[in-house]
Amino acid sequence: MPRVLIAGCGYIGAATADLFFSRGWEVEGWTRSQGSVQKVGAKPYPLRAVNITNRADVTNCSANFDAVIHCASTRGGGAELYQQVYLNGARNLLERFRTSTIFFTSSTSVYAQSDGSWVTEESATKPAHETGRILLATEKLVLARGGIVARLAGIYGPGRSALLEKFLRGEAFIDPEHDRFINQVHRDDIATALVLLLDRDSARGEIYNVVDHEPILQSDCYRWLAQKLNRPLPPTGRSQVQRKRGASNKRISNAKLHALGWEPRYPTFAVAMEKSILPSFARDRD
Repeated sequence: MPRVLIAGCGYIGAATADLFFSRGWEVEGWTRSQGSVQKVGAKPYPLRAVNITNRADVTNCSANFDAVIHCASTRGGGAELYQQVYLNGARNLLERFRTSTIFFTSSTSVYAQSDGSWVTEESATKPAHETGRILLATEKLVLARGGIVARLAGIYGPGRSALLEKFLRGEAFIDPEHDRFINQVHRDDIATALVLLLDRDSARGEIYNVVDHEPILQSDCYRWLAQKLNRPLPPTGRSQVQRKRGASNKRISNAKLHALGWEPRYPTFAVAMEKSILPSFARDRD
């Protein structure tokens, strides 16, 4: 039975761990603290409080794994936190698990294109922010050891959608002069992508964009939500809130991953909203 360690068993990690377990893998999940373990709740596989930024914590792990997935999150934060969680965390995992396949979940924020062009794994990566440069450095470290890198688009899923939350709070704007393409991927589709990639020997040492089939203009997202929820359109204007992923505007291709046989359950914004996200938000308000 193959063994996988999920180093960062949070929103993405727990869904991925659940899927691996259902496929017959032996699974262990790590979270940063005991409080995080309790937040994840009861699972049919062991959960441990291990801070991957702490070299001693990682070194003291006595178990070995066929694969280690580094999907810990900074939950925002600046360059210093990125350095600790992503780069230093990867170094600690690579040092301890020298014979394991290391898998790093990076971000499509490393692409800084702003002209609405299509972006593939071969496209230029010149992030404007230090956080993006730290992600690239972490990718390089993992790829040098024959690991796998998944660049995740904007994550949404049950109980989580930045666009929907902004719309419901009345903080959304339609900005005709600065409209941009939104690239997103559902949490559960990320999990299936990670499982698939670890099942493909050809994926070793490669980068894959993990994103749904259809980039969509931000204004169209809000128009769809307004019609679906029978609410007025957001006002025309420009948000003063700094975007977490910068001021980029691009359409990200998933063709490389799709060619391996990955087919997202939620291929578009509308499908994800109707089948998963809106029902989950309705349950949360009941």
